[in-house]
Amino acid sequence: MTPPASTLVCAGCGAPAPTTDAFPFRCSRADAGDDVDHLLRRRLDPGRVDYPLGAEANPFLRYRTLLHSYHSARARGESDAAFAARVERLDRAVAAVDGRGFRVTPLAAADRLAGELGLGAGQLFVKDETGNVSGSHKARHLMGVLLHLEGAAVAPAGAGAPRLAIASCGNAALAAAVLARAAGRPLDVFVPPWAHARVLERLAALGARLATCERSPGIAGDPCYHRFRAAVAAGAIPFCCQGPDNGLTIEGGATLAWELIDALGARPLDRLFVQVGGGALASACALGFADAVRLGRLERAPRLHAVQTAGGHPLARAYDRLAARLLARRPGAPPLDPANRGPAAEFLRAEVGAEEVRAALRRAATHRSEYMWPWESEPRSVATGILDDETYDWLAVVEAMLTSGGYPVVADEATLGAAHVLGREATGIDADPTGTAGLAGLMQALAAGARWRDEAIAVLFTGARRS
Repeated sequence: MTPPASTLVCAGCGAPAPTTDAFPFRCSRADAGDDVDHLLRRRLDPGRVDYPLGAEANPFLRYRTLLHSYHSARARGESDAAFAARVERLDRAVAAVDGRGFRVTPLAAADRLAGELGLGAGQLFVKDETGNVSGSHKARHLMGVLLHLEGAAVAPAGAGAPRLAIASCGNAALAAAVLARAAGRPLDVFVPPWAHARVLERLAALGARLATCERSPGIAGDPCYHRFRAAVAAGAIPFCCQGPDNGLTIEGGATLAWELIDALGARPLDRLFVQVGGGALASACALGFADAVRLGRLERAPRLHAVQTAGGHPLARAYDRLAARLLARRPGAPPLDPANRGPAAEFLRAEVGAEEVRAALRRAATHRSEYMWPWESEPRSVATGILDDETYDWLAVVEAMLTSGGYPVVADEATLGAAHVLGREATGIDADPTGTAGLAGLMQALAAGARWRDEAIAVLFTGARRS
């Protein structure tokens, strides 16, 4: 058997996932209680993988040679044509359930919106994910997982198949239910008591088994996530959007970044604003751009700005703690101002060497509890889709911000509301408040004094508004 050109290695402890592992989702040492941030990351061999130049409408066909599931299948002796046929078969099944399959989503210059923000024509771009499968980007993540499950054939669909499991308050659950129904697989969804009634109705109609999870006094963290982890421990397959629980969910989301790169062509993107709850979307974007750089498609990745809400921002807190350690070692460093992290980020990028940053990240990976823990009170915001108690993929996102020169932005409720109104009016895209939260981060940064007159900036509108 030919070794695959794609491997999975834990970013926390360095342990590789065995190439024979049928479920290479979670580091085998993840439950050691060692305070290590265990997370399987996919690594491509740049000597054996080229950046794809195809033009297929389905991103999972166009970018199949960047997927771990593809290289695993090829290592088992499967042909490229057979893998492509599986993608097409699954896509037809998804379209039969949802009325649409996977297609490259639009990216357009948002000149009217740019003008409202004081930016120039051709400077601001919006990628619209509201027309994606199930109405958001979440299905991208889960299609990456499903392609592995269907290809590995170790847990075939049908009677007696292991149940899939996910914890979600909305879009991720809907995506999981659509794909599970398309593949004929049973699904358990752990939801909060405030989940939207329309979402619950749709989940039930798709055949998902629902479990409402109430918070318990004295127990920190998301009760839905706790129930989900218990289900996985009991044998369920993690069909989720949390990287530490299923590393393959990240590369499915990376298709969004690859589409963005190809749509912009020769024009490099300078900044990308991404709304962050659990962190899978930002982590996926970081992976996608890193792949493009490693494979020679881009010279550099854009500066990544992770956007969180004032009602709960564990990622921004983690970034501040790590950035403060780096700044403390440098005389003349500017203060780390939570209202405007830009000057400190520029100082870090210009004055702190790459090896010092890597060393700080390695230490953080083995001292997780110093940087990431559940928000002390229940997070609240109009942007309900990014109210995760923890940012599960925090380390990958912090790493991408530090190495690119980006930084987190915490958007207040007034700005989140204003971005929702302005974003919909100026673009005609009917996104929900979570879906426009990246725009809120850009607006917050500009209000804090950021001046990016000649830079290309992108925001993601990630979820359709559900009336």
